[in-house]
Amino acid sequence: MNSKEYISSGILESYILGLASPEEAGILECVMKNNAEVKEAFEETQKTLEMLATAQAVTPPADLKNKIWDKIQQQPKSEELKPIVSIDEARSGVHENNVQKVKKENNSSWKTYAVAASLLFLVSVASNLYWMSNHSTSEEQISKLEAEKKSKDIALQNMQQKFNMVANPDMKKIILAGVEKHPDSKATVFWDTTSKDVYLTANSLPKAPEGMQYQLWAIADGKPVNAGMYSEDKDSVIALSNIPNAQAFAITLEKKGGSEVPTMENMFVMGGV
Repeated sequence: MNSKEYISSGILESYILGLASPEEAGILECVMKNNAEVKEAFEETQKTLEMLATAQAVTPPADLKNKIWDKIQQQPKSEELKPIVSIDEARSGVHENNVQKVKKENNSSWKTYAVAASLLFLVSVASNLYWMSNHSTSEEQISKLEAEKKSKDIALQNMQQKFNMVANPDMKKIILAGVEKHPDSKATVFWDTTSKDVYLTANSLPKAPEGMQYQLWAIADGKPVNAGMYSEDKDSVIALSNIPNAQAFAITLEKKGGSEVPTMENMFVMGGV
């Protein structure tokens, strides 16, 4: 497994979130000490997750605590009963009155705590609902980040393929310059002299109109040979065709799907081998 495959395996995210096993964490820490690319990717991933966590942090309303306390304070307080009785009655009934007083106070206290508990429960439910709503948003953002990462990984892979293609000593580079009607147009053909596969980079051609498509032609023994269709959405390095022999290459604009013969008035670029 190379560095890019290791980075895209998800180990960085697992380590940062505390989900990696001790063995995985030890391996990653060792790799980061010896691989600058992995360490840089780790720091970038860490910053991204920190930014996401900060953006999704839920802060309770500033006045929530005061509202709960005020609600508790509004509950009726226990009142001490002062019965009008004679001294004898008071003496004989002091025990019963004390028992009733304690029951009264306990009942009032219980009501107060019950109200407070109910309020705290409602606040907890509201907070959970708010968290669930934001958690859903977080999952959407994480999915978006994963999609962006995947797109960047594909683009990086394509760049690596293009680099390998250009660095290949068997690859012949042929510049196709714009014709008189399209002087600003330009394209590059890469022709593998060993496998005879033909690759095309046509980023300097105008955007093809709706229903039209660029077609590459190889000129072999004075005759045009279809060398494949070019699509703007093809960013990966894919061989358009296999051409055993050619003295030149040209590109014309044709109806989508291609033509059996080139439309000469719609030629944009051409170059000799």
